[in-house]
Amino acid sequence: MAMMNKTMNMLEGLVRQGSLHWVFGSRTSFDEEFEEMGQSPSGRRKWMSELSPAANVIVGRCSRLLDISMDELRQNFDMEASDSIKHPSRYARNFLEYCCFRALALSVQVIGHLSDKSFRRLTFDMMLAWEAPGAASQPILKIDAESTVGGEAFSRIAPAIPTIADVVTSTHLFDVLTDSTGGRLSFSVYEKYLAGLERAIKKMKTQSESSLLSSLRLPRGERILDVDGTVTTQPVLEHVGMSTWPGRLTLTDHALYFEPLRVVSYDKAKTYDLSDDLRQGVKPALTGPWGTRLFDKAVLYKSISLPEPVIMEFPELTGHSRRDYWLAIILEILFAHKFVRKFQIEGVEREEALSKAVLGILRVQAIHDMNFSMPVRWETLLMFNLTDQLPGGDLILETLASMSDSLEFDRANKPAAASGIYSISALAMLSNLGVGFGSGSLVDNGTRLLVGELVVGEMTALERAVSDSKNSFKKVELAQATVDGVKVEGIDTNLAVMKELLFPLMELGKYLLFLASWDEPLKSLAFCSVITYVICRGWIGYAIALLLLFIAIFMLLTRCCSQGRPVDEMKVIVPPPMNTMEQLLAVQNAISQVEELVQDGNIALLKMRALLLAVFPQATEKLALALVVMALFLAFVPTKFIILTTFLEMFTRYLPMRKASTERWMRRLREWWFIIPAAPVILERTNKEDKKRR
Repeated sequence: MAMMNKTMNMLEGLVRQGSLHWVFGSRTSFDEEFEEMGQSPSGRRKWMSELSPAANVIVGRCSRLLDISMDELRQNFDMEASDSIKHPSRYARNFLEYCCFRALALSVQVIGHLSDKSFRRLTFDMMLAWEAPGAASQPILKIDAESTVGGEAFSRIAPAIPTIADVVTSTHLFDVLTDSTGGRLSFSVYEKYLAGLERAIKKMKTQSESSLLSSLRLPRGERILDVDGTVTTQPVLEHVGMSTWPGRLTLTDHALYFEPLRVVSYDKAKTYDLSDDLRQGVKPALTGPWGTRLFDKAVLYKSISLPEPVIMEFPELTGHSRRDYWLAIILEILFAHKFVRKFQIEGVEREEALSKAVLGILRVQAIHDMNFSMPVRWETLLMFNLTDQLPGGDLILETLASMSDSLEFDRANKPAAASGIYSISALAMLSNLGVGFGSGSLVDNGTRLLVGELVVGEMTALERAVSDSKNSFKKVELAQATVDGVKVEGIDTNLAVMKELLFPLMELGKYLLFLASWDEPLKSLAFCSVITYVICRGWIGYAIALLLLFIAIFMLLTRCCSQGRPVDEMKVIVPPPMNTMEQLLAVQNAISQVEELVQDGNIALLKMRALLLAVFPQATEKLALALVVMALFLAFVPTKFIILTTFLEMFTRYLPMRKASTERWMRRLREWWFIIPAAPVILERTNKEDKKRR
């Protein structure tokens, strides 16, 4: 108590002297609020000694927003929180989260809150205070106009507002926002992002209400997410077969619509459904004039409802960023509906899942409008896109589905919590923004100290699943970096590397062939005797197990002996460099060799077809007789003796006493194979004139 009183007296003296510049730098809103707290008659009662100055200011703001005193906030927290959350080492941050989440749950219910500058500043200051919540943070704390926020604080506070971020993609969103600022988020960039998000929301509302798009006739109450192709200098081209049409492309939360452009208007829209189970596929595609595949600027859509795939091209002078953006948002809607179908989500929970996808697309549009210099991987900012790529992404989706089930149960069985902390749903957020979905409504629900997909002082199941997935993804990235580092250019160089890697197996194969040739009878006899004894005793399984055990022991010993030391690099002798003409000839030779292998394979298959269809009756009769003998042998002879007979027959072929007969039988077998005719084949050329006339 004496230490606390001494601290309070010191802070009050600093307030009276206006000496807070050593804490806050130049005067900010923090300075004024902090001085107001100290000068208030009840300032000592408002001040919480466990919190840092910044945290005290934020708690004061939250108390005014909630119209409840700081003392009452603290009493409610102490009453509702578990002992682990109230542990002294975590008390300051958990209490700050409690106050922030309660204030945010109320603030986001106000229409137009994103445009409110005080709301933007409040959420950013919450992140600043979260980084230094305790009184022990006071000496190192400095908050001014240049203060920045770290990724952990952003990922904790921002997802509490579903419009701004979500748990799954918040880390990637932060990385994009801080790409040019050294991994720290400034308020100017944060405010610019929120302004872009507000514009994206207004744009979606305007497009959904626009008379220009009334011809689409959206019977399912769909919301228009984006439109492209309205500017003549940036058309969208639809390719079906050999025909190409410019037009306008519209994406809703259920489907793609393409309206072919006529002379002065648009033709009736073609619908490409993304919501039904039509085995749809969406992927990047190449396009070009007269069916050539030259430009990587298109999206291919296929489904069982279409006779052939449809390609949407997004022409641009350089790069393919326009296509990448559309590919990402189309896939997000497709994956969202797959998620709904897979887990049989219905009703309000279905609209909630689609709302998450819509909010993700709005965030992507906000980032897109900020015109970052570095290319952005849009799929990492979209929840369902990202879970499709992350290792363990299926577990994240399972957690999301189970959370939907639990929320439905809670709404049916639990009353709202007295504390005022509610689950902020994506659907409710869109409704507050004036772009609600469907006719369902989401009743606010109190479960523990929950807000959105976050719980005060704890990691939710979703956060744990995302954390595990990201840790696995880091390992994948490290492994992929090693893969990229060992990739080499040139066919000859790659063949040299492969030859070096396969060298031990090649040497082993050569040695086995050497033993089978009986050039050194003693070695061959010893090997043959050992293998024969193993087969006769029925020890084949034990021999394979012993081999696997030997490999495992070798790996463990290598790990123990080389722990902490870098792996020895494999040395490969690089072939002499080739000029362009030599490289083309090498490619041509490789293609010719592959073509010969394919031809030989086809001939073998056609000869087998001829044998099966009795094109050459004599050969068919001999093969049928051989198959009958083999069938009887397999049916009545024990497996052990079959293996032994096969091994001895193959390994003793080149014994001095058998060599002549082996060569004679091999020659007869080749002659028999050569006299078998190939089954006839008729090649039909497809007529493309029908496609050209479309």
